[in-house]
Amino acid sequence: MKVSIHGGWEPVLEPEFNKPYFTDLASFVRGEYQNHQCYPGASEIFAAFEACPWKSVRVVILGQDPYHGPNQANGLCFSVRDGVRHPPSLINIFREIQTDTGTAYPESGDLTRWAQQGVLLLNAVLTVRASEAGSHQKQGWETFTDTVIRTLSEQKKGLVFLLWGGYAKKKISLISGAKHHILTSGHPSPLSANRGLWFGNRHFSKTNALLRSQDDTPVTW
Repeated sequence: MKVSIHGGWEPVLEPEFNKPYFTDLASFVRGEYQNHQCYPGASEIFAAFEACPWKSVRVVILGQDPYHGPNQANGLCFSVRDGVRHPPSLINIFREIQTDTGTAYPESGDLTRWAQQGVLLLNAVLTVRASEAGSHQKQGWETFTDTVIRTLSEQKKGLVFLLWGGYAKKKISLISGAKHHILTSGHPSPLSANRGLWFGNRHFSKTNALLRSQDDTPVTW
């Protein structure tokens, strides 16, 4: 696995690349991509960082691991390639945006447009084997992305963290509530949303209200 990350993330992330856990992780990922179909494409593993430079981060959305279906994952959590059918979780995200902000349901499921506005779309695990959800968990990715979250918390202030579902909520301990804003709710997956744990959270308008309170530009969702 060749690691090359730009956008001002180098000083933050490069120290991790020389640690034993990351060396083991890189070896594992390299073997998986050589012997199995894996997602996202190798050039998009670190796309979340490339699309949202360090200095631009204002909002952080945490996912678990990439979509494991063909042509879906593009390296940004909850995002799919242009023209790809929207997965159920993304449909529920867009429906909540509709009711929360009054905007139209978007045709494109590619959330690069959010990343370009300072929304870091970070999965806890950055790779997955095709058709095997969670197959690359507990190989070192969580150590790496926990470091990202912790460093963002330590070195920035006034970020809005959106933690959806039990897995994401476990990351609260990495974030300083005194320095940042933390919004939590159920996951947008149908299982959670249909139990009344997602719809109505109004996280998108709440995020923009928090940004405005800091004299920051709201996100165009």
